[in-house]
Amino acid sequence: MPLTRLAQNAGSTATPDCVPNPYRKSPSNVGFGGTGILACAEFTFLIKVAALSLLFLLLTASSTRAEYIVLRSGQRLHVTSYQLLGDKYHLQLQGGWIDVQTADVVSIEPEEVFTALPVPAQPVATSVAAAPPYRELVAAAASRYGVDAELITSVIAVESSFDPKAVSPKNARGLMQLLPETAARLGVKDIFDPAENIDAGTRYLRELLQLYNNDLALTLAAYNAGPDNVQKYGRVPPFAETVSYVKRVKRTYEKSKSAPPPKAAPPKTTAADPPPPSTSAASPPAPASATAPSEPRRIP
Repeated sequence: MPLTRLAQNAGSTATPDCVPNPYRKSPSNVGFGGTGILACAEFTFLIKVAALSLLFLLLTASSTRAEYIVLRSGQRLHVTSYQLLGDKYHLQLQGGWIDVQTADVVSIEPEEVFTALPVPAQPVATSVAAAPPYRELVAAAASRYGVDAELITSVIAVESSFDPKAVSPKNARGLMQLLPETAARLGVKDIFDPAENIDAGTRYLRELLQLYNNDLALTLAAYNAGPDNVQKYGRVPPFAETVSYVKRVKRTYEKSKSAPPPKAAPPKTTAADPPPPSTSAASPPAPASATAPSEPRRIP
């Protein structure tokens, strides 16, 4: 019987044991505190409340399921909610919100629920490393701007050690260590928001890769010391911090590319001993941090 019918009938139908009889005493009088009539009324009221509660749980249970957004690039984003706003989808991921063009979305698939199988015990040394933080935000930015997701993750690992609230002595902020001036030029409203910070930093990386014809060393040097310094020296500027920064990011990136990928997640790209947030000097003859001319994080 449908639950709504059950809820209606629960208060309208008397059973043979609940026939109104002012002269009959119910064995359960003590529990309900009255005659058989009172006991029957209280009993049917409890049944009605239970039926309505069960109906409410069944109707609301499906609203908490997550879904996958499948992009044209092949990426699958795990979202907890989304909104269609004109020609964009506003997606909520773990760690923040991002916008994706509807033309880039191939399909929206419901998350399937599977019964977990017992996992055999494995030695700690052979266990698969956990996926790096903000994996889905990085994957979305990588797809949007055509930049290798592992390169983005390597830059974040060296710049901020995945701390979204990191602030360097030169006032570079967030996961990809953007200066407020650079963030403003890139349209960032909340520099500490992981989604906005990763999007702007990845966009800037793409511009530098295009400027230096995909020369990774020059791209990373310009990200740290500024394009003007790279142009001035015609190579990686001879600043100790910049030289060290380029080596650390390349080492982390190469390590992530050579690591065996886990079954359902990108390779882990965190350094063995994560460095503190990157600190950069403001202008020549010392390296700069992400700003205007002679400073990094600037779109040429």
